[in-house]
Parts: sequence; structure tokens; C-alpha cells
Amino acid sequence: MDFVELEAIEGLRWSWNSWPVTKSEAAALVIPLSIMCTPLMQFSELPLLPYDPLICSQCGAALNPYARVDYTSRIWICPFCHRKNSFPRSYVGIGENNLPAELFPTYSTVEYQLTKKLTNQGSNLSLNNNWGNGLSPSPSLPTVMSSSSLVSSFSSSSVSGLDSSVVGPAFVFVVDVSSSEEELRALKNELLLVVSLLPENSLVGLVTFDSMVRVHDLGFAECLRVVVLHGERELSSVQTLNLLGIHPMKQLHLGKAPANQKQGFLLTISECEFSITTAIEDIRSSPPVMPFHRPQRSTGAAISAAVGLLEGCSINTGSRIMVFTSGPATIGPGMIVESDLGNAIRTHRDLSSGHAAHYKKSSKFYKNLSQRLVNASIVLDLFACSLDQVGAAELRASVENSGGLMMLGESFESEQFKKCLRHLFSCDEEGNLNMCFDATIEIVTTKDVKICGALGPCVSLRRKNGTVSEKEIGEGDTNMWKLATLTNKTCIAFFFQVGDERNIQPNSAFFIQFITRYRHGNMGIRKRVTTAARRWVGNHSPEIASGFDQEAAASVMARLAIHKAERGFAHDVIRWLDNMLIRFASKFGNYVQEDPSSFRLSSNFSMYPQFMYYLRRSQFIDVFNSSPDETAFFRLMLNREGLVASLLMIQPTLLQYSFDGPPVPVLLDICSISPDVILLFDSYFYVVIHYGSKIAQWRKLGYDKDPNHESFRKLLEEPELDAEQLVAERVPVPKLIKCDQHSSQARFLLAKLNPSVTQNSEYTNGSEIVFTDDVSLQVFIEHLQDLAVKG
Repeated sequence: MDFVELEAIEGLRWSWNSWPVTKSEAAALVIPLSIMCTPLMQFSELPLLPYDPLICSQCGAALNPYARVDYTSRIWICPFCHRKNSFPRSYVGIGENNLPAELFPTYSTVEYQLTKKLTNQGSNLSLNNNWGNGLSPSPSLPTVMSSSSLVSSFSSSSVSGLDSSVVGPAFVFVVDVSSSEEELRALKNELLLVVSLLPENSLVGLVTFDSMVRVHDLGFAECLRVVVLHGERELSSVQTLNLLGIHPMKQLHLGKAPANQKQGFLLTISECEFSITTAIEDIRSSPPVMPFHRPQRSTGAAISAAVGLLEGCSINTGSRIMVFTSGPATIGPGMIVESDLGNAIRTHRDLSSGHAAHYKKSSKFYKNLSQRLVNASIVLDLFACSLDQVGAAELRASVENSGGLMMLGESFESEQFKKCLRHLFSCDEEGNLNMCFDATIEIVTTKDVKICGALGPCVSLRRKNGTVSEKEIGEGDTNMWKLATLTNKTCIAFFFQVGDERNIQPNSAFFIQFITRYRHGNMGIRKRVTTAARRWVGNHSPEIASGFDQEAAASVMARLAIHKAERGFAHDVIRWLDNMLIRFASKFGNYVQEDPSSFRLSSNFSMYPQFMYYLRRSQFIDVFNSSPDETAFFRLMLNREGLVASLLMIQPTLLQYSFDGPPVPVLLDICSISPDVILLFDSYFYVVIHYGSKIAQWRKLGYDKDPNHESFRKLLEEPELDAEQLVAERVPVPKLIKCDQHSSQARFLLAKLNPSVTQNSEYTNGSEIVFTDDVSLQVFIEHLQDLAVKG
């Protein structure tokens, strides 16, 4: 079974592709029944249907290829609840040779462009619930349509471009003016570029802060006008609006422009392009701070003011608050550390010992703020460019729950920051921003499957029905989740359990449907429906083992480990991972009792222990040598990225370049380091080009500039070109490190390699040595075998 091919069809990776019929057998599998879902995954062929989906009147499932259809009576039977539903008049003429796209067996995923959006625009296009030609109702259906013609006809009937009468998404830039003049100059240049890229119907606002918070009135043409709020006060939404002079409006109709809005703090680009450009250009750095003190920053108060502004303006087309800061908050709500440099910023040791004076209070403030963000469908992005920590650990809940982007860099002048910001505001062929807002994901299952919860950038809406389990994992107690934004790489892990096992028949099918509703970049509402089917199998069936996806399982276990690490100690998480792995190996290994040398794992299980070994040693669990901000960033990224990226974070890749031929993948082992090779190491967050000692020496002697050594020049160029491609394709942009063997920067590579040769090894065979007390992968596997065969 090729799981990658299945993912290309469904956008799903299942830890187990065949499920046992009893709860006890499911629990004995050790790895939970789970699905890694990428809701907006890009497909090579995805029909865009210009009408609303047909919904089952009982369970809420959408019409899908697994539904049984009675063409004579014009009814369809829902595969989830077996309810009979009638087809509407627009489906007149449906037959075996004339199917709508949602019934095509090859389309397990279809996307609908909801017609309500067009009605609210007052568009003259009539896209009635008619799938015959995608544009106008017709009394009869055309003859048989191939899947390719369906795609082209539906795509051509979709609404293209932006309607200027529709209000676009809102962007509030929150800028830290405590930064240096050089940093602010680079930041202002990028913000001006972003403003020039925004569609004219986009709303923009500007908030600047140091010890005070300044909300800029972009509608006041006579001069630059700001409303100043005190940075030490924690203001509610109502208090913020009163101080800004905004009276909250009633909820607007979707897609309608605000009527008679008197405020000037949030305006469309077409209304305030000159004002916002002038305001950004006029930003100046705060006066110098007292010696031995940090600048006074009221980051929390500034973010709260931006949230209050968006809440008061009742933006329902999606909005983002983008925070640009270069240091920690030192006053007001969300305070991280005092301004006196005598007080060091908190470390992991301080957090575990309870000596981080402001951590709990600040975390609680941002957690409460995250609820406001989710309720108003506001995305919070953090761009932190500083050599010190800025408080990302406290801010993580707000950024992650809202689906926002977090970037930790060193300078606003860096290419890393510029690429990240420009990528965020990239547009499609029609000029729409590549952003999706205000999303919900609903799961519909057959009655025998219970939903336990989700781990990822989503929030539970606490909507229960008969398919919701009493057991909660992560964001649970619901069958629907809220996401303020989505990308085509956003991935969420969903967890399930066996329901009413008495009624489950082995070899019978069960179904799970994901219904993702979101606002597209053109401000239209879309629904993507993915329906998947798998089979129940009898206990101890060989199909259970053959359906195990070890890559999906490793990603799921990594998210569970992070979830536990947030609420406990690292050594407890490592002990839990070890116990789970021992149980797993004991159940699925082939061995003679009490004989470790007889232990074997079949090919679809063999990589899993190796994944767990590298997960135990990763920066997600072992936080030594990482700051709380870095740990928060690493965990946030693992919790949202897809399966391929997750595995790269857990177990990095290593390529070897030499004169012997093209680059080849080599073991992530200290033995792979050699004086006459170049290594390209990719851990997702870091890309390292490691030059062997001989290669480095030849480079320093300038052999690459000698025409007689053309092959050496090409050898040096090849890993650099590959590294640049890796860096260019990834957001946030990874850090590119070039280092020589035995140099200080080589630690980024050495720390991740399997220490098969250490200072305690008897035979080194001329290999590089790692000075460490960590056990090697070989020793780890030997211990696992010893414990697994004991039963």
C-alpha cells in the first residue's frame, strides 16, 4: 500500500489504514488511531464547483462518491447515517452516465464555491444550484462529461478577480519604535513595499509603541494624528473603543462594506494610501534609554489595542495583526522582564523552578487574548528580529491558536525577514492574496467511530453530537474546529477511537468526511469536502500490520510528546516515549521469548524506533541549549507543518558531495564526516554546508579559482546551489550555515549526528569523535530489544 499516493488523492495520512473492531485491540496498538489532515492540500486535479453542496438532512454529511444513488426515484442514501435524501430540481436528468463531479469515484475531494457570497455582492452572475453547465439553470443535463471536462467547465465558471465593492481583509501593523534607526529604516522599507502590494480594497491600520501605544488616525488629512494610550494599562475592548471614539456596530452582512463608519483608524488602501505611506515614513526611533536599562516596550498593550480596534470595526472578511518587535516587553500587560539589565530574562531553568516572575501572568494574559482573537477571526503574526529573547514563549498561545506566523530572526535588514514577509503577501494569477481566513473544519463519521480531538493550529468550538468521544486529546469535546487562517501546508492531527464495537462487522467499511469552510483570497466563501473510506478488520488480522504508516505514526507521536511536554517535565516525556516504544516493539516484533538476538521488525515497522530515537534527542523534547523563545518556535512549527516537514524536523537529512560522483544520501552518523567530502545537512530550521578539512584547506589555497581544477570549483558550487533552493522554498526561511570541519559552527551538525564513535569508544578507525554521554542509535536499539523480548 503506497501511503504517499493515497495522500496525493485524499490529503490524509492515517497512522493505521485498517482499524480493529474492539476498543481493547485498538488500545493494544499503542499508536492511537489518528489522521494527519492537510485541509487545503494542493491537488493536481481538483474540481471547483460553482454551487452549494447537497447536505444530508440527518448527519450533515455532504454528497460524496460513496453515497448510493437511486436514479429512478432521484434520491441518494447517505453512507454515514443511511438516511434517504432527495435530489433538488437542479439535478434533473441525473443518471449513471451523467454524474455531477461530487459523485465521480476519482474525486474523493471536491471544492464548492458557495453562491451566497455572489448574492451578497449583488453580482449579475446566476450560479443557481445547477451542476449541468455551471452557469445557468437548464431543464435537461448535457451528455456524459469526462472528469477533465468537468474540471475545466467548473473552473471557467468560477468568479475571477476582486469585486471592488467587497471589503478585503484587514491588516494592522504593530511596530516597535524602540528599535534602532537602522533597524527601523529597513522595516519601514519593507512595510512600504507591502502596502504597495496590497489590493485596493484591503483595510489597513497602524499602531506604534514604546512605553506608550499610538493608534494612527489615517483618515485625518490635515496632519499626522494619533491617539495615545498608556502602555501600563490593561484595557478591555470596550475601553479601547471608547478612547478611540469608536462606537461598535452591529454585525455586518458578509462581504458588505461598512455603512456610515466615522472612524479613520482602519481604512481601505484606496482611501488612505497617502496617509499610511506618510505615517510609516514618519516613524522615528524612541529617545535613547537610560544606561544599563532595556528600552520600555508595551507590546501586550499594543496588541490588545489592535485587537480592540478590529473588534470594534466588526471586520468579518478576515484580519491580521502583524507585530514587528526587536526586544521583550518591559512594562504593562504581557511584561516579560524588567527594564533593568540587572534582571536577566527567563530561561528554561527559571520556568521549571518557578523563578520566572512574570511568566505565568503574561502567559495568562496572552491566553485570554487568544480567545478574543479566535472569536473575531483575527490572525496574530510575530516578526521578532533581535539577538535577545522577545517573549515568544508567552505569545505562542495567541500566535498558534490564531494560526499566525512566527519568525525569529536577528535583524530586519536580513534576507530571512524580507523573504518571509514578501512570501506572506504573494498573490495568485488573478491578483488575489494567497491567504485564507475565517475557516472551520467539521468532521462527520459513521456511528462506530468516535472523535477524540485535534492537535494543531485550531480551537475547539465545543459542538458535540453522537460521534464525539468522552475522551479528549488536545482540542476535543467537539466535531468542529475554528481556524482564523489556513495555508496549503497547514496540517492538523485528528484522533479517533472505536465506538459501539458490538455492531461492527469485520471487513465492513467505515467513512470519515472532512468539511473545510473558508474565505478565499477573493473574499468568496468556499467549502472543500474530503471523504475517505477504510475497513474494519478482525482482531489480530495481518491487515492491521500491513496498513501501518510509520511516518504518520512518528509525526503523531511527536505532537503528542509536545502536548505532554507543555504540561510536564522533559524526562517524564522521554520516559513515556520509551515505554510506548517498548510496548510497540513487544507487540509487533518477531522474536523468541528472552532472546534479544532473535528480535526482528518487518519493513513497515523498522524505521519507527529510529524516528523515536531522534525525537528523544530533538530540540522539541531536550530543551538544553535552547531558549524558551526558540523552544516555543520549534514546537509551534512542528505542530502545524505537514508530514514531510515534520519528519525532517525529527530526523534531518544528510547528503554527501564528493569527487566520486553525484550527491548521495548518507547515514546521519558521525562516521559520515570525512576530510575529503562536503556534507549538506537539512534539519528544516537549519541548513548546514559542512566542508571536510581537506576541502576547506584546498578552498583557502584558492584551488577553486584555478582553471586546472574545474572539477573542484563545481564540487564547491553544487551543495551551495542545492542549499539555496532549500532556503528559497521554505517559510520561515531557515538559517544557512557554512562551516569547516573542527570549526565552532560545526556544532550545528555534530549535535544532531548519531554518536556512534565517542571519547569512550575503543576502536575509532580514524573517524571523527563526538564528546558526549548520549547513547548511540545502536546501543538504543540493543536496549530496546532486551526490554521488548521480556514480554
